[in-house]
Amino acid sequence: MLNFKEILSVSLILFSVIDILGSVPIIIDLRKKAGHVQSEKATLISGLIMVIFLFLGESILKLFGIDLGSFAIAGAIIMFLLGMEMILGLQLFRSDPTDTKSASVVPIAFPLIAGAGTMTTLISLKAEYLTINILVGIFVNLIFVYLVLKTSGWLERKIGNAGFNILRKVFGIILLSIAIKLFKNHWFLS
Repeated sequence: MLNFKEILSVSLILFSVIDILGSVPIIIDLRKKAGHVQSEKATLISGLIMVIFLFLGESILKLFGIDLGSFAIAGAIIMFLLGMEMILGLQLFRSDPTDTKSASVVPIAFPLIAGAGTMTTLISLKAEYLTINILVGIFVNLIFVYLVLKTSGWLERKIGNAGFNILRKVFGIILLSIAIKLFKNHWFLS
């Protein structure tokens, strides 16, 4: 049964974990590298990943003999490398200049939107909330994700190069901090 309070709680939890606003500098940077980000494709694929993981996540990980901690650590390493890219101006993730479609999937849909943190959170939410309310919370977040992806060019124009560079460094540090926190939390639990 739909419960507004549960939907609001799930939506806010997922919003903070997905942190699409914090990812704007990464999205803008990827758009510059690839030339274009397919907002619809990235949103649909990340939504599909989240829904599949909501229902089959634990089973998929068990099938491969992977525990949640290891999965979270792998996601933390990717987030750490993205953060290093942002802070140091390095280019660790090289995209094929002829393949402008994959930037919408990797790293935007996965691991930026539907990454290890989001997937781990979805499994945790299942213990507290009804599945229907989690699904609505996912949908609410996907609408917001789509709007941010669609307006990233506009945001870049409003922020400008200097603002973008400052935001890139600040969010790089935040991304590194989240990665280290994820790594610490799951390294010591395993």
